[in-house]
Amino acid sequence: MPVNVRIPTPLRKLTGEEELVQVQPGTVASAFAEMQQRFPGIQERLLDEAGEVRRFVNVYVNEEDIRFLENQHTPLKDGDEVSIIPAIAGG
Repeated sequence: MPVNVRIPTPLRKLTGEEELVQVQPGTVASAFAEMQQRFPGIQERLLDEAGEVRRFVNVYVNEEDIRFLENQHTPLKDGDEVSIIPAIAGG
């Protein structure tokens, strides 16, 4: 059973408009790498030049913010759901 990754609307043009992408269990980092292989250009939208998750991108595993877990080393197991949520600027 794969891991489901929810793709936010602004990134769906990179995934052929797919809202849900399935990746193999592993870590958040391996999920990003697998997505990059299948959807070139997506990783640079998620990670900065240092390879860290961009400030304005929030990543959740089963509704838990990875910043409070193990960040990109957070393990992913069968059936987990990863949500990528771009921060909304307010004013």
